[in-house]
Amino acid sequence: MSRQRYTEEFKIEAVKQVTERGHPVAEVAARLGVSGYSLYQWIKRYAKPVEHRQQDADLQAENRRLKAELKRVSEERDILKKATAYFARESD
Repeated sequence: MSRQRYTEEFKIEAVKQVTERGHPVAEVAARLGVSGYSLYQWIKRYAKPVEHRQQDADLQAENRRLKAELKRVSEERDILKKATAYFARESD
């Protein structure tokens, strides 16, 4: 079961039909052959100005980077804790 991929331009046009022209989401979704859920997700993403979308994307990228760094640092800390406990037992 492969999912249909839509271009960004298609998504933006679908969102404009809802936000600018005032068509109901269910009607636009049915006419375009997409799910209502997908259209609501597109509205959430593309109803914002381009600058805001870029800012949101930058924040998400920074968040991913920070989570990865936190995971790495936590693993390092855990290794150091185990090494400290090991050497403390050996020196007794």
